Amino acid sequence: MNLTVGALWRYPVKTLAGERLDVAEITTNGIVGDRIVHVRGPEGVRTSRRHHNLLGLHAMLGADGQPIVDGQPWNSPEVLERVRAAAGQDATLAPYDGPERFDVLPLLVATDGAISSFGRDIRRLRPNIVIDGVDGMDEIHWPGAELHIGDVVIALDSRRGRCPMTTVDPDTLGVDRAVLKDIIHRFDGKLALNADVLRPGVVRVGDPVELVWPRSAIGG
Repeated sequence: MNLTVGALWRYPVKTLAGERLDVAEITTNGIVGDRIVHVRGPEGVRTSRRHHNLLGLHAMLGADGQPIVDGQPWNSPEVLERVRAAAGQDATLAPYDGPERFDVLPLLVATDGAISSFGRDIRRLRPNIVIDGVDGMDEIHWPGAELHIGDVVIALDSRRGRCPMTTVDPDTLGVDRAVLKDIIHRFDGKLALNADVLRPGVVRVGDPVELVWPRSAIGG
């Protein structure tokens, strides 16, 4: 396989729509600026799994390293008003950069073969890194392997179990519950790969990627 980095994504505010990148600095705690603010309610973190209109708000990282939501600072009254309209009047926004901000591990890696098999908008899967050049659903065999991208080494841990966020159209915000049923039926409920960072560095779209199997993963 001739593998390359096909796309990079960052989500400065957890559960909001994110931004596509040309280059990303990756640390052992994921892409710099990823999910550093989250939406909260009295019960804890509040997400688009139940409040899908949050996906209609778009976040990007500003030059000062702070998230901007639809052109406004994340901590502005205007953004809070929009978040509350989507997630309830008791919703708030809070900064947090600890590892618990990730649902599983710091990175989610998707492959173009799986996305093609899925047959729907890539944004439904919310990946951080997309690997191009993959045959079909080959990613199901990848847990235990590593991705070497220049100096960066990413460990592929497990397949990601998908949630109701996949049912939301990223443009219209319409909900189609058949999408998740299809993922369960055709992909055992799992698409893309939970991943950890073994060696940090900078990754760019177009970078060559090597799939490496550690000796421990092949019984050596």
